Amino acid sequence: MARRYDPERRQRIIDAAIRVVGEKGLSGLSHRSVAAEADVPLGSTTYHFATLDELMIAALRQANEGFVKVVAARGGLADTRVDLPTELAGLLGEWLAGDRTGVELECELYLAALRRPALRPVAAEWADDLSALLVRRTDPLTARALLALMDGICLQVLLTGVPYDEGYAREALARLMP
Repeated sequence: MARRYDPERRQRIIDAAIRVVGEKGLSGLSHRSVAAEADVPLGSTTYHFATLDELMIAALRQANEGFVKVVAARGGLADTRVDLPTELAGLLGEWLAGDRTGVELECELYLAALRRPALRPVAAEWADDLSALLVRRTDPLTARALLALMDGICLQVLLTGVPYDEGYAREALARLMP
C-alpha cells in the first residue's frame, strides 16, 4: 500500500486536539479522540506526537499565538504615546471578546502546567514574551506584576461568568504603574 503524502496532517492533528479540549476538556484528550476528530489513523497521532504532553505542548504553543496576534495587531505596547494601562485593558478586552473556546483552552492548557512539568516551559514562554514587550515600557518587576494581574482578571472573568469590565481593568493596572 502506497503511503499518502499529507503535509498538513500534523497541523490538522493539532487543530483537532484544540477542538477536543474545547469540547471535552483536558480529560477528554487522548490520541484516539484526536485521531477521530482529525479523521486520521490513530498511528498518525502517535507518529507526530509520541506522548500526550507533546500534543498539549503543540496545542498550547498554537493557542499562545492567538494572544500574540492580538498584541501585534494593536501595536500599542511599542508606542510610548499610548497609555500602557489603557492598552493592556484593551488587549484583555479584545482577547476575552474573541472565541471563548480558544480563551478557555489557552487558560486550561496554561493551568495544566501545574501538574504536567513538560508544559511549564511553554507556559512560561507566553509570560516571558509578553514581559519582554512590557519591559520596554516599564521595569521588570512592574511588568511581571501587570502580567499577574492580567492573568487574575482573565481567570475571574472565565470562572465567574461576570462580563469583562475594561474600566476596572484599566484602573487596576494603572495602580501598579510607578
